[in-house]
Amino acid sequence: MTAAPAPVSSTAAGALSAFLRGVERRALVVAELQCGDPTVAEQALVAVMRAFAGIASDLPMAQWPERFWSLLVHRAPLREPAGGTWPASLEHLAGLAAPARLAFLLRIGGGLDEAAAAQILDLPMADYQHALADACPRDAHGNPDAAGWRALAEQVQLRIRDLPATRLQRLQQPVAAPASQQPDAASWRTPVKSDAPTQRRPLKRQRGRRFPWKGVLIVAVTVGVLLGGAAWWKHARQAGEPAAEIPEGAVADDAQVTVEDLPADDLPTVAPTASPYAATDAAMLADPDLPTARDADLYAWFAAGGPVPVDESQAQPSRPEPATAGLETAAADE
Repeated sequence: MTAAPAPVSSTAAGALSAFLRGVERRALVVAELQCGDPTVAEQALVAVMRAFAGIASDLPMAQWPERFWSLLVHRAPLREPAGGTWPASLEHLAGLAAPARLAFLLRIGGGLDEAAAAQILDLPMADYQHALADACPRDAHGNPDAAGWRALAEQVQLRIRDLPATRLQRLQQPVAAPASQQPDAASWRTPVKSDAPTQRRPLKRQRGRRFPWKGVLIVAVTVGVLLGGAAWWKHARQAGEPAAEIPEGAVADDAQVTVEDLPADDLPTVAPTASPYAATDAAMLADPDLPTARDADLYAWFAAGGPVPVDESQAQPSRPEPATAGLETAAADE
């Protein structure tokens, strides 16, 4: 018993039709140049369009290009072409292996970047780039021919632009006019609409499904234990932990400091004692020659003939007098 096709809205059908119209020209050229047979290419493309129309409604539109090209390149006529003919301007494609030719056509004809083409072909990036290198034309010395590559690309693009409209029309199936009040003809653009009313299967009541009391009980017990532990921890921190044993002579953190004023009457009275050098010091301080005795070192230095200290409060000459100038003056005076 086959399931009825899912209803497709007019917006989704319009988006699908626009997507296929935008990709069918490139897809037909890629398929034709890959297998070398226009008839086989058209048949493969029509089959891919119908298959894609059946799954497009279940896919996001962003995935449409990748899925469409994946369906096309995995068709047997494209994977293993049985032989064909190519125009003279594209004769280089006939000498390529099928994987290298398909890698080239997806890049140039399909307009896909290397990452997307490698993903569609289920190849690592290095293998896909190696296939492109194999498809590149070579010059007389065996080196890649950039001019030949550009010429091939231009011929492929020209074939896409000049594709006859009659070939595109063969890919489409006619749709009945809206005024005829008839259902649309079946095609890959208009999904089949069934005249029979959609039968809804009665929902069977699932048996054996009970309310998960066990799980709810486990969750409730766990939450209760966590809440009780949090409350106990809060009160335990507020009450404080019991004081640990304190070694003798140590001060506890929570010890109370007692301050007590000492009575002044208990302080011992110490009688002042006279210095034995008091009389000698008094006589020295009373001596009138004490200032001269204090400067005895200065007088001794001056008597020895030392230079007179410079007065720092006055301006100094640029060339200071020699140290012996004072001694010579004193000798001349004598």
